[in-house]
Amino acid sequence: MIVTCKDDGNRLDSTLVTHIENCSRTSASELIKKGFLLVNNKIKKPGYRVKTGEKLQGTIPRPSPLPDCYPENLPLEIIFQDPHLIIINKQPGIVVHPSPGHSCGTLVNALLYHCPDIEGVGGAIRPGIVHRLDKDTSGIMVIAKTHYAHTAISSLFKSRDIKKEYIGLVYGNIKEKKGRITLPIGRHPFDRKKMSVNSKRPRSAETIWSVNKHFGDVATLLDIQIKTGRTHQIRVHFASMHHPIIGDCIYGSRKLKNIPTIYNNDIQKKIKTIPRQMLHAHSLSFKHPISGETLNFTAPIPEDMNKRSSIRAMINIAFSFKGRCFACC
Repeated sequence: MIVTCKDDGNRLDSTLVTHIENCSRTSASELIKKGFLLVNNKIKKPGYRVKTGEKLQGTIPRPSPLPDCYPENLPLEIIFQDPHLIIINKQPGIVVHPSPGHSCGTLVNALLYHCPDIEGVGGAIRPGIVHRLDKDTSGIMVIAKTHYAHTAISSLFKSRDIKKEYIGLVYGNIKEKKGRITLPIGRHPFDRKKMSVNSKRPRSAETIWSVNKHFGDVATLLDIQIKTGRTHQIRVHFASMHHPIIGDCIYGSRKLKNIPTIYNNDIQKKIKTIPRQMLHAHSLSFKHPISGETLNFTAPIPEDMNKRSSIRAMINIAFSFKGRCFACC
């Protein structure tokens, strides 16, 4: 491509992100550093400022092939199972299906061991999977055991006939009792691995929330329901309100705006001891794809959200300024 006046003066990596579909700035930077993308047949740095008339050329190497799925004897907490579906409580830190960089130790590997009949249901790489949870989000998931169930449950998700409720611990004191967030969500304009409410190509998203409990000015425990299922939806929506999910290193890493300044330094230190975002898929309700019976399932709040000492200590900071002590919920 030839640089036009529209891109004149822009960084080389940013220019490539603008013109290459599904390319993150990190990926563009790596391609430039490795010499796959050149400016007038010369290697430049990612921060090089392009000029009108310069020729950008190169090749993008093929992505790494997806790994094969194979059974692994991994712990799997099964809440319910019948010939058509499985309800499981996913533990935090578990990736749902294999992908480049995660060739083993995933939920799918465990499912193939404990429920080998799901092999090939809905596809070779994601057998049985009809929806996902982020790696560090815990909670309830439904898995299809047959092709018919996979199609039927996928349709329920698409038509929004499945009720999904979460519990999340967010920074700051949310003063309203309940609310609704309807900001559209799409790929981040510069970092393609992230989602954003400022995307160039957003899709509708709706999150409904109500306050469960306040912890001074430091944190609020929320009951959350999502009407849509956009990637990182809850995390992005609450970050947009300046009340990010506690422990979210992707969307909650900036200086906290909704916590009094007096707490910020101490809280930031405590944040580093929390290993994952405090978000849990608590319940799932839908009609059985065969019987039509309404099914309701819940997954208990995990130990690290309920009694984790680092969270308790973090919240204690706010109360210690007022001479009070926090009792774990």
